Amino acid sequence: MREMRVFELEHGEPVTAWRIARPAIFKVVSGNVWLTVEGHHEDHWLAAGESIELARGSVAWVSAGQAGARFALASGSERNLPTLLFGWPMPGWLARRPGAV
Repeated sequence: MREMRVFELEHGEPVTAWRIARPAIFKVVSGNVWLTVEGHHEDHWLAAGESIELARGSVAWVSAGQAGARFALASGSERNLPTLLFGWPMPGWLARRPGAV
């Protein structure tokens, strides 16, 4: 089973923590997001269009920049990251791995 969720955060909302149940791609749709992942040496400031892969079992903390933010979290089966969304090919912007053009 594959799942995709879209979230919105206002600037003043408290930092949100998640434990990632399945491998996922975190993609910023609009605004800026501060993301820190347990075990990573640096925090990540992501702008619209940027993404990062999150490993199963990792813990991530998320907060929005000054203008708030909208972001998507897509997860797939344990075997691979999602390539289909409701039976249709997943949009290229979401299926792309970090660093890919």
